[in-house]
Amino acid sequence: MKKIVILLMVLSLFACNNDNKTTKTAESKKEKKTVIVPVFNADSAYRYVKKQIDFGPRVPESKAHEQCAEWLVSMLDGFSDTVYVQNFRTRLFDGRGIDGKNIIGVFNPDAKKRIVLAAHWDTRPYADADPDRANWNTPIDGANDGASGVGVLLEIARQLHNRKIDDKIGVDIVLFDLEDYGAPSFSQYNTEDSWCLGSQYWSKYPHKNNYSAYYGILLDMVGVSDPSFPKEYYSQQFAPDISNKVWRVARGMGYDMHFSNELGHPITDDHYYMNKIAGIPTINIIHLEFDSPNGSFYEHWHTLKDDIESIDPKSLDMVGKVVLNVIYNE
Repeated sequence: MKKIVILLMVLSLFACNNDNKTTKTAESKKEKKTVIVPVFNADSAYRYVKKQIDFGPRVPESKAHEQCAEWLVSMLDGFSDTVYVQNFRTRLFDGRGIDGKNIIGVFNPDAKKRIVLAAHWDTRPYADADPDRANWNTPIDGANDGASGVGVLLEIARQLHNRKIDDKIGVDIVLFDLEDYGAPSFSQYNTEDSWCLGSQYWSKYPHKNNYSAYYGILLDMVGVSDPSFPKEYYSQQFAPDISNKVWRVARGMGYDMHFSNELGHPITDDHYYMNKIAGIPTINIIHLEFDSPNGSFYEHWHTLKDDIESIDPKSLDMVGKVVLNVIYNE
């Protein structure tokens, strides 16, 4: 039975024996399990991205934020076994209190071995990297920075609903709020720990008591054309086995040009706190550029041009296929 919870704070072994005249030592063999990975639908993921954009900037405590939250809950309620809505209150960089909402869809809730797939669903209230200073206090659409990762995860949720994963594997899709409300670049405030407020909260107070996961995969800025996904520094520091495995799968699928073995810059993102606070080995699939004037990020990061025009379904398709192949072959 599905429910929405509101929170306030094979191996097959066989023996080969000879006839009754000759006895041989029985040998155990692992039977190769055939895994059918569902087909990721890029058009569906793109529609999920566009739907978020159509609400407008999803700045916490705005009408668009409220409407998008209701839609995300309804979508995960239709796909997952249980949905948790984690309401929380925290403080911004300037000391103001603000309400946030993490949204979690749970698949196979009784499975002990769990995988976290995460993204942030809020958008930045400041276009503080926009070339026009007059736009710096204007909220952004966040098509790539936020909506792209959520769109991929919603399509993965749809596929998990249509083709059940192994009963021994549980998947938790966590959509973090208040990731992008960090101190603006034009302010005098200290930016340390002013980002990723939703993941900081969830990492301290997960949706279930004593929650643990085998590993996590964060998706951030995965929708632009010709993306570059080096191995982000903190991912390699905290979860090298997971990072190497995911990149090995991606490169085995022919995505060598996009999933490079280069070491990327350290990015303080949701995965950082999942590792540091929750102790869950988590990696970040994030578009990074070594020669970017925006501190490793793509051209339209934190500008008004981070809109639906920047989204390429081919990139969503690639990332979605890689993640599906990783989790279904776990």
